[in-house]
Amino acid sequence: MGWLFMRGLQGYGSPRSYLDNQFTYANEHGRSTVLASAMGRGTVYYAAIEYIPVEGASSVFAVICLVKFNPRAADGFNFGYKDMSESMGPYEADCPAAILDLLSQTDNEHALAWREKCRAAIAARAQISARPTPKPGQTIIFNPPLELTNGQVIARFTVIDAPKRGVRFRDPKSGVVVRVPNVKRRGYSLINAAVTA
Repeated sequence: MGWLFMRGLQGYGSPRSYLDNQFTYANEHGRSTVLASAMGRGTVYYAAIEYIPVEGASSVFAVICLVKFNPRAADGFNFGYKDMSESMGPYEADCPAAILDLLSQTDNEHALAWREKCRAAIAARAQISARPTPKPGQTIIFNPPLELTNGQVIARFTVIDAPKRGVRFRDPKSGVVVRVPNVKRRGYSLINAAVTA
């Protein structure tokens, strides 16, 4: 399905609440209920949806929506979404475990591959979160070394501080100071890990 754009959220307070309502309905074929939902990075909606047909067994499957929300859109069409099910093999795979845990078993290859990709992303995030946070005064060694914009390649730095936009490091030899956003996503080791701020 393609993108659907509209003016406003039809009285709902957020894209998530609007989409929860859209996927919760009943008709002559059955009933659909959003059991749990989440917004990933504000641009992706994930939901576990239970569908109970008039005849047959119920099932719980995932729906993923790409979301665009711009309250100041010049043309007034400030909210849009593109929905797909897990069986369509969506690219976005940051679905929370709480939603994945609600899904029914399936033999759909695309859905299975998507679920596996989501579980791998969850495991990778947990591994990154578990890494020790560099603290001021510590020595950090990056592996691979950082390649600076001036062409220098440096591995060893002293941690200066951790402002909101990324930890800052100083090369002890040249005094060059660099900012490294998302430092936990890089390979590194801390030599004097007992140092605290």
